[in-house]
Amino acid sequence: MGQALIRNLDEELLEDYREAAKANQRSLEAELREALRLACPISARKREAVLARLAKVRRASAGRPQTPSEILLREIRDGDD
Repeated sequence: MGQALIRNLDEELLEDYREAAKANQRSLEAELREALRLACPISARKREAVLARLAKVRRASAGRPQTPSEILLREIRDGDD
């Protein structure tokens, strides 16, 4: 695995991560690693792959009637069949 050294972090930001690490019962390093994982930017290659997959789904469902999500959620919430 690779490593990165980040210098000149704001002390208040670092303290926020220390508090989060303690609350999540993990080390500061593990907390920062998780924050980086969650904020990971999507590469152009991955973005194009996702867009191609979405286009395929749109083509497959084109012209078919779709039930709006708010209706489905209301039915689930209200117990309608």
